[in-house]
Amino acid sequence: MSVIAASECVRYRHAQMPLHHPAMLISTWFGVGLSPLAPGTCASLVALTIGWAIRAVTGIAGLAVAVALVFAIGCWAAAVVATAGRVQDPDMVVVDEVAGQWVAVLAAPFDPLDWGLAFLLFRLFDIAKPWPVRWVDRRVKGGLGIMLDDILAAGYAVLVLAAIPVIKGMLHVRV
Repeated sequence: MSVIAASECVRYRHAQMPLHHPAMLISTWFGVGLSPLAPGTCASLVALTIGWAIRAVTGIAGLAVAVALVFAIGCWAAAVVATAGRVQDPDMVVVDEVAGQWVAVLAAPFDPLDWGLAFLLFRLFDIAKPWPVRWVDRRVKGGLGIMLDDILAAGYAVLVLAAIPVIKGMLHVRV
């Protein structure tokens, strides 16, 4: 058995439910969370491509609706998988990264470079967990806690993305 296959078996056993269970499919974002390397980062990259397609077809309002739906369904799915595996925030649950990444790109112009920056900022704040992200991560339990800390991390990315044009404008002002 390869190392990857062995790690996937451990992940499946830990979840205590099959991959085809709706909560597993959603919480792992259709298996992306089973990646042996950086499942959250992989999910954020996948979220970028899907988010781009949603935004291209439905506009920013469609992407905002998708965020709300994924957040609501993700709260349920993450709670079911976490409860079944008896782990507060399993690594394989990555639906929170999808919702968070989509929140981050809501503030970015519809441009690949800006979306790349939104990706980097979201991952930075999701990993660093500045206050109150870390507080929520430690104190808010269940599916809501799993989802909410990523939304807050995305909020930091949104603030930075919103500040960039303001700072650029201030640099171009002549006194």
